[in-house]
Amino acid sequence: MRKELIEKSAERGNTLGEFVFVAVTVFTMLRAITSGASLYFTHNALVEATRRGARFAATQAASSTPGTITACPTTNVGPSLTDIRNYAIYGNTAGTGSPLVNGLQPADINVEYCSFGVGTGAVSVSITNYNYSIVIPFISRQIAMPAYRTTVRGESAGKLPNPGPCS
Repeated sequence: MRKELIEKSAERGNTLGEFVFVAVTVFTMLRAITSGASLYFTHNALVEATRRGARFAATQAASSTPGTITACPTTNVGPSLTDIRNYAIYGNTAGTGSPLVNGLQPADINVEYCSFGVGTGAVSVSITNYNYSIVIPFISRQIAMPAYRTTVRGESAGKLPNPGPCS
């Protein structure tokens, strides 16, 4: 009888040890899966930020004079540069609210106009130098994300093309 009690108490210790080993492994794997999902979300959000910024930039003037055709390329110039960067990050020109991507800074966003005018040329919005912080148990590092770029054709460039007699 005494021998059976000793064996049962030893088994309880083994069960606890096995549970700890399995639990640590399972929770580490769950954290790795959620970190991977977060990385994928951040990738998609950076793509969306360039799309959002480029769509907004296509309706803005490329220089201080609305509708003026610019040389190719003209990078990070124009009266609406801050507005374009804010629109890409926050979804509004005021730069208020929560950002689409945590840690994305206006300096990471570049706007490039190329032969831009009313219905002509293109504007590109790119994101460079963005680092994603991944945190998994026992692993913590910065991942340099690739450059993201969206190019859109010029639309109104801040000016109405060929105003008619009814305008």
